[in-house]
Amino acid sequence: MQNIKLNYPIESDGTNITDLNMRRSKVKDRLLVAKMKNSSDEEKEIRLFANLCEVAPNIIEELDESDYANLQKAYMDFFKSEGI
Repeated sequence: MQNIKLNYPIESDGTNITDLNMRRSKVKDRLLVAKMKNSSDEEKEIRLFANLCEVAPNIIEELDESDYANLQKAYMDFFKSEGI
């Protein structure tokens, strides 16, 4: 699990969101978005990140681009080799 602090917090349903916790991806997460045949790559990525952060997709859509880039980096960091 990785905590991503938002540089630009957002508000959703009266709650101020200042950070997101992203869990490691599993194969089932990738399969879920692969089934979204008529969706763009961007929509698939948003859905994947929403699942991994356990929030609704609209939360991810409201993020500032720099905070979204931090989510992308956190996701990619999960794939770094660990001493192999």
